[in-house]
Amino acid sequence: DMFLYDQWAALPTPEEIKESRKNYKKQSEYSHVKDMDAPVIVRKEKSVPLGPPTSGQELVAAQNNNMPSDKQINNALAINQNTKTLTLASRRAPLPKPQWHPPWKLMRVISGHLGWVRCVDVDHTNDWFVTGSADRTIKIWDLATGTLKLSLTGHISTVRGVAVSDRHPYLFSCGEDKQVKCWDLEQNKVIRHYHGHLSAVYALSVHPTLDILCSVGRDASCRVWDMRTKACVHTLTGHTNTVADVKTQATEPQIITASHDCTVRLWDIVAGKTRATLTNHKKSIRSLVMHPTQYSFGSASADNIKQWKCPDGEFIQNLSGHNAILNALALNQDGVLVSGADNGTIHFWDWKTGYNFQRFQSQVQPGSLDSENGLFAMRFDHSGSRLITCEADKTIKIYKEDETAIEEPINWKPDLLRKRY
Repeated sequence: DMFLYDQWAALPTPEEIKESRKNYKKQSEYSHVKDMDAPVIVRKEKSVPLGPPTSGQELVAAQNNNMPSDKQINNALAINQNTKTLTLASRRAPLPKPQWHPPWKLMRVISGHLGWVRCVDVDHTNDWFVTGSADRTIKIWDLATGTLKLSLTGHISTVRGVAVSDRHPYLFSCGEDKQVKCWDLEQNKVIRHYHGHLSAVYALSVHPTLDILCSVGRDASCRVWDMRTKACVHTLTGHTNTVADVKTQATEPQIITASHDCTVRLWDIVAGKTRATLTNHKKSIRSLVMHPTQYSFGSASADNIKQWKCPDGEFIQNLSGHNAILNALALNQDGVLVSGADNGTIHFWDWKTGYNFQRFQSQVQPGSLDSENGLFAMRFDHSGSRLITCEADKTIKIYKEDETAIEEPINWKPDLLRKRY
């Protein structure tokens, strides 16, 4: 108090303090409404005269004085109408009902690899698919029969990613040997190497319209390669830990990466900079999936599966319940989302509502350890009717819909306390 200019003034009385507090509260909390005109409220009030009127004219005059004017009635009706409009607008839109999907069942088990099967991709003709394994080989299989068509050798460590080009006769592969290779499928040999990664390369993606290739890995970067010249167009840095997955699309954002630093980054391919960083996940993100028809994508982590809206990564909803380390996501045109985990559990979801309509445990190959019950990658074929999974028991399993299933009513109630972050 020694710095106050009026330190010798008398202390304010309790009434003055109370009045001062009231004025402060009025100004801070009600300043935006205290100067507004009060609405006209029409009430029907009974008038009780002190004595009976002496004549009929006085009785009519007394009744007229108690009746509201036309202007007051119009104002009251306008207020009522606005209130009704606000009430209707504030009502929540009805929640969508989940679509019925037939349950899925195991159709075929394919053996042939001598190590964990780590990655898979399907050719655009839907005739064959390719897998990469910890046995350092890449194998091409017939999709209809499951027979082996071709084995490619050349990597000196685990093959972690494969991608088939839709517009060229090329197959791209990457592995823990820091190599990214381009295979010519007409000659069945390597025609290009892409040098630059400082550590293991974990995933790659071919751009659907441009002649570029994106690869990510343990050096916490995403490298964009010119497919023909082998030049590194961009080195996208910003992640602080291993980048586990990458997806490309023809529209913005053209590159999306997911990392063990618990973030998803959307990239501006022209500037070579981050367009948006999504920090909602609390655990490492190991897989991404693009919606085949909608402008959205999903990300999988041990805490939740989250859906995002492009181009700015607006959060849509959480899919909770698969409490495991999720290694893989797959999504088809019918809105069936599949998540595969490190412990061999597979969950099937309705993309629109997040309804978990099926879950089961994958069975290991006879002679395998129970600890080898894990999924590393999964992919739908282009028809959306076959699901290909890559597993730790060195097998490839193909699932299909149960044709004998009969549609049943879905008894589903959404979680009222769904997290919005």
